[in-house]
Amino acid sequence: MTTSSEHRVSASGPLKPQMNCHDCTLNRLCLPASLQDGEITQLEHIIKRSRPLHKYEHLFRAGEPVQQIYALRTGALKTYLLDQEGTEQITGFVLPGELVGMDAFGRSCFPSYAVALETSLVCTIPLAELEELAGAIPNLRKQLLHTLSRELHGEQEHLSHSKESAEQRLAVFLLNLSARYSKRGLSALNFILPMSRGEIGNYLGLTTETVSRLFTRYRQLGLIESIGREIHLTDTHALCQLGKAQPAPPPAVFVHGALHYS
Repeated sequence: MTTSSEHRVSASGPLKPQMNCHDCTLNRLCLPASLQDGEITQLEHIIKRSRPLHKYEHLFRAGEPVQQIYALRTGALKTYLLDQEGTEQITGFVLPGELVGMDAFGRSCFPSYAVALETSLVCTIPLAELEELAGAIPNLRKQLLHTLSRELHGEQEHLSHSKESAEQRLAVFLLNLSARYSKRGLSALNFILPMSRGEIGNYLGLTTETVSRLFTRYRQLGLIESIGREIHLTDTHALCQLGKAQPAPPPAVFVHGALHYS
């Protein structure tokens, strides 16, 4: 049987990259963030670009052998687990510039699933070659440790919000997305949610009905405007107060897991 990771590479091999790490606008968020030009070139030599993932197509599944991790170039992914009854528990949403599959470090198989929420492009990073390169490039090793540390911090942040009210959880979720889009040079106030209300609820431990009701309440309070998945944050200060969060920096070029803060 062909695994999902095998399925992504055509018979003629990986597609030729249209953009290298030097030119990628997301390189300050990804593995090249702390590398010198020569080190980035070495990293480029091991990275493979494959065909696009279509909506609902899996990047990897739990139980598949770990041979690579991935960096998302465009689109959006969700990561999730399945319990013994087959019930899905979403563990995070991945935006461009973020790594996915890091929870498989030190394992022989992926422990979770990653699926595209929309048409997405990834960079494939062979794990064995990455580990060898990290041994030779201290800055790359530091960047990997930083990324792992940030993922752990994100999981702790997500757990810390689990006992808060539904209003607080959704407010923090929207503010986090806002900060992550801003970090990518996109609008912090206007964005399209790649995930459904049900997926937001699953991630936050809320019902779909509760999430929909909260979006309506936020609109009534003048905190947001929304049409379908299109969101406009109209009062971020009030959202910060509601979520008991500190106001994010002004929109500027300044997001796998769980809630991520840099």
